[in-house]
Amino acid sequence: MSVRRTYEWKCKDRTLMLGQRTLVMGILNVTPDSFSDGGHFTDSSAAVDRALQMIEEGADIIDIGGESTRPGSDPVTVADEIKRTVPIIGKLRAQTDIPISIDTMKAETAFQALEAGADIINDVSAFEADPRMVEVAAQSKAGVVLMHMKGSPKTMQDDPRYGNAVEEISRYLMQRLAFAIENGVDRNRLVIDPGIGFGKSDAHNLELLRGIPIFGNAAPVLIGASRKSLIGRILKRENPAERLAGSLAVAGWSVLHGAHILRVHDVIDTCDVCRIMDTLSDGD
Repeated sequence: MSVRRTYEWKCKDRTLMLGQRTLVMGILNVTPDSFSDGGHFTDSSAAVDRALQMIEEGADIIDIGGESTRPGSDPVTVADEIKRTVPIIGKLRAQTDIPISIDTMKAETAFQALEAGADIINDVSAFEADPRMVEVAAQSKAGVVLMHMKGSPKTMQDDPRYGNAVEEISRYLMQRLAFAIENGVDRNRLVIDPGIGFGKSDAHNLELLRGIPIFGNAAPVLIGASRKSLIGRILKRENPAERLAGSLAVAGWSVLHGAHILRVHDVIDTCDVCRIMDTLSDGD
């Protein structure tokens, strides 16, 4: 039986139902240096083709990012990030009505992406990196994902420590939800992400995955564990492309324990897992 609460997620002028079934967010990194698929989709035609392929495979949302946030990565300029992402969003919007998410910490990038047709801001800094981001979110009425990250991508894996990871990260995300609401973002536009791999040890990541029901009691939950190093270390798979089975196992666990959205590289396989898990969870 499902442990998920149901929510309505308002994303500009559309509403996504969360909790009736698991939504799959397909990852489209248009960067030269992302940890799994960096350099694969820097050409705009290849990027749009990949997005359309993921839609055909069953993706409910396409998440487009122009700045790698892998551990140790350096930031890119706003101009470079916009150049990488906004034209692709415009081209994709011309061919499909699917919800599009912009994965960015920069307010100007988010603004330009939303103008080009994006519906969702996926901010791994939870509105902390750019003080203007909350204003862009409030005025645009975009859907928002607020993620927990300890430090910055450059330093986040330098010996991260917590007293109790689930309690501390849950408290932080509740504070960021309150901040967003106080600054004009409607509650029904907000989703939270505990940030698997963003300033956490393997033990912390496992605690967070076991604690998904706690997060889901407060707000809709997105989990992004696809191909991450946690899986690679458990399975001794150094190549991210060889982590499919592990990623699917984490996807199944996440659905069973209340995740509303999964952010993934391997869309068709994850959709199959979600369909089976959702069907099983519908029973009494």
